[in-house]
Amino acid sequence: MDLNKIRSDIDLIDSKILKLLNQRMELVIMAGRLKGEVEDPQREAEVLARVEADTPTLLDKEFVRALFEEVIKESKRLQKGSYRPIAFQGEHGAFGELAALAWRQDLVPIPCPQFEDVFEGVRSGLYDYGVVPVENSLGGPISEVNRLLLETDLLVIGAVDMAVRLCLLALPDMDYREIRRAYSHPQALAQARSFLRRNKLEPVSFYDTAGAARMLSEKRPEGAAAIASKLCASLYGLEIIKENIEAPANNRTRFLVLSKEEGCETPAKCSIVFSTQHKAGTLFRVLELFAREGLNLTRIESFPTEPGSFAFFLDFEMPQDKSKVHEVLNRARKITTFLKPLGYYKEVRVE
Repeated sequence: MDLNKIRSDIDLIDSKILKLLNQRMELVIMAGRLKGEVEDPQREAEVLARVEADTPTLLDKEFVRALFEEVIKESKRLQKGSYRPIAFQGEHGAFGELAALAWRQDLVPIPCPQFEDVFEGVRSGLYDYGVVPVENSLGGPISEVNRLLLETDLLVIGAVDMAVRLCLLALPDMDYREIRRAYSHPQALAQARSFLRRNKLEPVSFYDTAGAARMLSEKRPEGAAAIASKLCASLYGLEIIKENIEAPANNRTRFLVLSKEEGCETPAKCSIVFSTQHKAGTLFRVLELFAREGLNLTRIESFPTEPGSFAFFLDFEMPQDKSKVHEVLNRARKITTFLKPLGYYKEVRVE
């Protein structure tokens, strides 16, 4: 092992320390929302006693104590702040995080393992907002999210229509000719299928695009690359081998922003979900109500709820005269078996 390799390993460890500190501070912000009071001398004493007891041989206990006293000080500063968390599914660097920041730059994105965790976290008040993908231009609707939207009492208060740009990422200084396989989410692998075939790369499914980038950075498997966002390159210390490897090029994902409270006073869109009797012409009768009032539909999606029954997700542009919307929805309730407004909101388009 030469000096350059040792320094490279030190840099990698430093990067991991910073990521773990950031992860700790995310948890600190959430803990602050649950406990109320910032000052907790008993908990602080427990933390300091534990880290002193766990101090490894090479480290001085006084150094470790002083280090964690600073960590606790910074933790309390964050808890006193007005940070507002927004949850997304996946690891840091996921497209959900990019959508969250595109909607509002002043929020703290918090990763969640599953879509259900996003919904439950917002419902319980752990997060102020959640952001979830509802449809992709290539892959179609996200059925799990549609199911959760059907069941939730949360409101849609925003939307982000975002271009999805996929990158092939590799470890620093790796010869791209040595790459033999690429890890990513199955949907991303499908969107990069042509690129993978041209370059004779084996696709390997992983639970998340950003998770694949993180795994590549931490486990450093030989001959491997990851397909993920450009943000993942900077987050995980990876190099971008090739950008925009998706096909076709107009790959877009639409995200919805969720909250317990209404958020937009001058909405541009409305989303509803409804069910009708399983009879010929019932769906047409509902859609005809919107056509008569000149309401422009931007999305209609069917979702199976049980054998032979469907719910329909409908998005439409808000007119200047909002009373039209209330009139249409009131009429629609009379000819549907179930109707729920999901929310009134503005939509952001990101290229």
